[in-house]
Amino acid sequence: MEEEKKIFSEQKKSCANCGAELTYKPGTSEIKCDYCGHEETIDQQEDEFKELELKPYLEEMGSLSHSEEITMLHCKNCGANQHIEENYKSLHCVYCTMPLIIEDAYKEDWILPGAVLPFQFDQKKSHEIFTKWVKELWFAPNNLKKAALDPEHTKGLYLPYWTFDAQLYATYTGQRGDYYYVSVPYTKTVNGKTVRGTRQEQRTRWTPASGSVSGFVDDTLIKASNQRKNPIPSKIAHWNLKALEPFNTNFLAGFVTEKYTIPLKDGHLSSTQEAERIARSWSRHDIGGDTQRVHSVNMSLSEETFKHILLPVYISAYQYNGKKYNFFVNGQTGKISGKRPYSFWKIFFFVLFIIALILLIIWLADTYGNQQ
Repeated sequence: MEEEKKIFSEQKKSCANCGAELTYKPGTSEIKCDYCGHEETIDQQEDEFKELELKPYLEEMGSLSHSEEITMLHCKNCGANQHIEENYKSLHCVYCTMPLIIEDAYKEDWILPGAVLPFQFDQKKSHEIFTKWVKELWFAPNNLKKAALDPEHTKGLYLPYWTFDAQLYATYTGQRGDYYYVSVPYTKTVNGKTVRGTRQEQRTRWTPASGSVSGFVDDTLIKASNQRKNPIPSKIAHWNLKALEPFNTNFLAGFVTEKYTIPLKDGHLSSTQEAERIARSWSRHDIGGDTQRVHSVNMSLSEETFKHILLPVYISAYQYNGKKYNFFVNGQTGKISGKRPYSFWKIFFFVLFIIALILLIIWLADTYGNQQ
């Protein structure tokens, strides 16, 4: 077992033609040599993804199958934990760009990913998306736009997530609300005269409701890492999981993989809370009517399984006036989001321009009025 673990954490693929390292070619099923152009096809499994039974892993992860040992590097500046394949050339934190010290590497067990969503476009394309976004920012400092021209600031990262499946059964109690309308008389004054009339007002007729709901909850997605300083924006955290591929380390070649820092049991707790929300939603739908009140839900989950999956994102970090800004591009959809600095002088002169424009309009209006 130790031999297999060492192979996984230190494996690299060499080009058959020139001996250089091969990296994954985003959007394909190929690994390529950046030096001579040689490409090889990644062996992809035709089997469905392996769903792991949840209970044994909650009790004892380390001694089970589908767990491996990897080499990790911890960023002392921002706290991110990163697994860097040997053919990743830059030993810098993808979140804050601070150097990572290879001598600080340590080995740690993790639950082997069951699936990976490969990058669908390369670093060059992500940089084009980022550059276009920066150029369209209003009031951005000029040196921000210059910095955006350096692709070295853009790195590819695989983010860890948990997905959970379960059969859900729940009983509920509540009330069904059906709307009805009544005519209500009113009076009002119009042109000094009292006017009487009627208007329709909505009322709700409530009746007791109870019942049960059941169904399959598929791929509840729960993030598995907690970025303390630079969280991934929810705006870009949406992927099409139907494009997942069975896990193969070749998809990681040339990219950084972040290890999960949210344990499986905590991820399971979050997925259970999401299942409770789903159970309440199903209960409301089952009650029917125009509106509903759900008083209680008694839920149980069975046949629970999970996967550890890796999802792609590009990150760019930039320092401005001693403050760090992060930008994120979804590695599948190209959706971009990030915080940005503002130029004080650009805003200042824009405000002066608006004030001058208003004063000009007032002056023209006064001049025209005097001529009349």
